[in-house]
Amino acid sequence: MSTIIPDVIDHLAGIRPGSSLDRLRDQRPQARENAQKSYLALFQPEFPGDVTPLDRYAVATFVAGLHRQPHVAEFYAADLKTLGSPEIAATLASEIARGATEGPYGRYPRGPLTIEDVEGPDYRISEDHKDRLGVRLAAAFEHAHLLVLHPRDASPAALQKLLDAGWSTTDIVTLSQLVSFLSFQIRVVAGLRALAGASAVETADAKFPQIFTGVLASGAV
Repeated sequence: MSTIIPDVIDHLAGIRPGSSLDRLRDQRPQARENAQKSYLALFQPEFPGDVTPLDRYAVATFVAGLHRQPHVAEFYAADLKTLGSPEIAATLASEIARGATEGPYGRYPRGPLTIEDVEGPDYRISEDHKDRLGVRLAAAFEHAHLLVLHPRDASPAALQKLLDAGWSTTDIVTLSQLVSFLSFQIRVVAGLRALAGASAVETADAKFPQIFTGVLASGAV
């Protein structure tokens, strides 16, 4: 499991201690600390309740896949496999491919925002995989897909499907917190990785005249 990682966002973004991005994150120490505490509370909780580690890491892998962030999905899938669930990890890969689409989409309540309604698929776990995952986890994936890609379609009926699948109201709150935190974490990591890439390009551009001058001096061209 990932308990030895002191800062998961740094790990996923590839931030090295003392780097410019490390110093940048240090400017918001409370935000940095709270993000790590949120991760630990959701994935290493002292009192997990009825939402098992398998539930948590399976949902995390699925959500990261829907966001098209394979390195984040692989991070959570690795923990899923350590729980002895390689079959579920393989099933997830197939369901991520089935559920991946452009978003957000869905329908707003009737009113001025309905002009922004966008049609999209009503994602459902395949029947074969539902048997393999179980009703409870299959319902969690369908709800996670709703929250990630068409949250405007959220409704009491959607919550009732979770209740019917065995999720208590407390469990549903935990599931929603998981999806919300992962969306935040993934966006932060994507932004930091983009900054790291831009910084690398700027560094290369700055060094290019010196490198080119050195090549000319060496007689290589």
